[in-house]
Amino acid sequence: MGHGPDDDVAFFYNLTTGEVEHGRQHAAQHLMGPYPTREAAAAALESARARTEAWDAADEAERDEWDDDDE
Repeated sequence: MGHGPDDDVAFFYNLTTGEVEHGRQHAAQHLMGPYPTREAAAAALESARARTEAWDAADEAERDEWDDDDE
């Protein structure tokens, strides 16, 4: 059921089941990935959370910089 050139050999994290899938087995709206390894797919939620926290911190720093420029 692959949709891209590497979808059948990649790993995906299924948001509905919480399981790692080898190859795309479900609809894309239920998946995170593709990931190169089973371990990377298993850590998908933690990786996404860490990226979001980093982006939020960068946004906050940028807002603070803009606020400092207004003074």
